[in-house]
Amino acid sequence: MLPEKDPKRLGDRDPKEDPSVTLFREYLRIKTVQPDPDYDTAVKFLERIGSELGLQCQKVEVCPGRVITILTWRGTNPQLCSILLNSHTDVVPVFEEYWRYDPFSAFKDSEGNIYARGAQDMKCVSIQYIEAIRRLKAEGRHFPRTIHMSFVPDEEIGGHKGMEMFVKRPEFATLNVGFALDEGLANPTDTFTVFYGEKCPWWIKVKVEGNPGHGSRFIENTAAEKMHRVITSFLEFREREKQRLKSEKHLTLGDVTSLNLTMLNGGISFNVVPSEMSAAFDIRIPPTVDLKAFEEQLTSWCRAAGEGVTYEFHQKYTDQSVTSTEESDPWWKAFSGTCRDMHMKLKCEIFPAATDSRYIRAAGLPAIGFSPMNRTPVLLHDHNEFLNEQVFLHGIEIYAHLIPALASVPPLPAEA
Repeated sequence: MLPEKDPKRLGDRDPKEDPSVTLFREYLRIKTVQPDPDYDTAVKFLERIGSELGLQCQKVEVCPGRVITILTWRGTNPQLCSILLNSHTDVVPVFEEYWRYDPFSAFKDSEGNIYARGAQDMKCVSIQYIEAIRRLKAEGRHFPRTIHMSFVPDEEIGGHKGMEMFVKRPEFATLNVGFALDEGLANPTDTFTVFYGEKCPWWIKVKVEGNPGHGSRFIENTAAEKMHRVITSFLEFREREKQRLKSEKHLTLGDVTSLNLTMLNGGISFNVVPSEMSAAFDIRIPPTVDLKAFEEQLTSWCRAAGEGVTYEFHQKYTDQSVTSTEESDPWWKAFSGTCRDMHMKLKCEIFPAATDSRYIRAAGLPAIGFSPMNRTPVLLHDHNEFLNEQVFLHGIEIYAHLIPALASVPPLPAEA
């Protein structure tokens, strides 16, 4: 059960608290939770900050009720490609009965752990961008490249009414983006995880037709028998990939294909053998996998299950673009070199799920997924999501070094 909502416990402003932490907690209290996020309040919050920092604010409504907010710090050489600092404003749903504290109170405990939905995914990064730029502007710094901060809706439900539409808009082209940062994941060790690519999400519904009849008889070629064969083929593959991840120690979750049966439907009565059944599978495929060959494998499993077995895609993402992590790449050199200078240990991986970075990469632009949260358990969609305030503040320090490095990358050959 949640504690009683004592205003003093739930976050009245503490004069001793770092103002960056106070702003972070204010943002966390805006209920941009799916399926009915309060985007209007979030946009007003971001507009206020843009005004405070003297940043240009642009709002792009990519479809009704879905506004992308862009805060811009103009560079001294705006003809150069810009830096895009992307984050999303929505958060995933909560089951409040499983939370220690109100998930939208941004409660801070005695150890400095801030509990809230979005603490890790990814309102922390949004405010870290903002506060790093606040610090750099206060120091009187200027950089050749323009810096854009984009705050986008609907990432948690696929980004189809957010970044996927935005990258195709003329307003995005006008940003003249050369390199983007987006979200990553926490890491429970001293290491910081960096993501240079993502899996392709495939959502597949398999439909099976068979002979119906009375539940007292042994009907031949039933939908259930065929569905059993389908599920067996799919889940046997799942087990092979699971074992490969366990046995090959150098692999991460991003290196193997994950597959899960997520929905199973069929039947009308206890005593009626159904004529049709369906099963839904969530499949996430690494960029190293041949997608054509993989789909042929899916087709063969369905064909082997018998006649009347078909499948349809509810999502089929096929772009397998990855961002270079070679030291010869100027963007990666600036990113990784800055991290080395800060004595940060990096681990490069393929992101195991999907973020808006995939749309940026599909547009032909390099993007790195990075959330500066080490020594932190991965709780992005879990109950009791939290981030320690010291980890949060250290993230601002990291961005205060990364942003100047990226915004000062010398002109590239294409920009000369």
